[in-house]
Amino acid sequence: MNNEAPVRYKVAEAAKLAGVSASTLRLWESQGLVVPSRSDTGHRQYSAEDVARLKRISFYRVERGLNPAAIREALESEEPSDLSETSVISDIGRRLRSLRHAGGKTLDQVAGDMGITASTLSTLERTSQGVSFKTLHDLAEYYGTTVSRLSGEDTDDLPGVVRAGEWRAWPETTPGVTVQLLAEGRTMMDCHRFVLAPGAASEGAYRHDGEEFMHVLSGRLELVLDSDQFFDLGPGDSLYFESRRYHSWRNRHDGETILIWINTPPTF
Repeated sequence: MNNEAPVRYKVAEAAKLAGVSASTLRLWESQGLVVPSRSDTGHRQYSAEDVARLKRISFYRVERGLNPAAIREALESEEPSDLSETSVISDIGRRLRSLRHAGGKTLDQVAGDMGITASTLSTLERTSQGVSFKTLHDLAEYYGTTVSRLSGEDTDDLPGVVRAGEWRAWPETTPGVTVQLLAEGRTMMDCHRFVLAPGAASEGAYRHDGEEFMHVLSGRLELVLDSDQFFDLGPGDSLYFESRRYHSWRNRHDGETILIWINTPPTF
């Protein structure tokens, strides 16, 4: 078994391999064509899959004369079998991409409708990461579905008992927000365990049909209803409210905040 860490290339190295300049790589990143990872010190790091993508971008730009929007569409239309196994789109991103295609929408059209950049939407569809909790909710509403369905919660034939510590989690679309499933399958309630890193927040208010109940297990949560009602919830505190009220939240604790959050019917 090979335990070696995957090769990572610096900007200059990746540019040389792709046959372009370092400034071109930075331009393509700003256009949402490629999103390299970052080192602990914030430097760009390109994987072998990123380099392969850079070569495809160069091909579409030089040989086909496509603009950035057309290149994004061309890249995402390539079959997953043509890509490295490590670059296969994860569940939420794949479902969002399928819904967009079914509606005959381009990345730029949906991004414009949602008030986000095409690069942000492209990253979400490819990696299931990179957006706020509010944006994820708004996208689900835009497509006439829910975040829970996008996360695959309503799969059939799942066990009724979920053992402690064996919670399945959503893909971590929003940094610092971990959502774990306390009940699975086609239920009348969304039953979740939220684990919020310090500073994690919804980054905006959202609303939907239904009713909600939350119970804080540890840490401290600030919940805001209708922009003017503030609730500071600590360990053991509970709150019930109607989901049609605009709500936003953030972790006010200097450590993790953990809470039980239930929605009924499953409209989140």
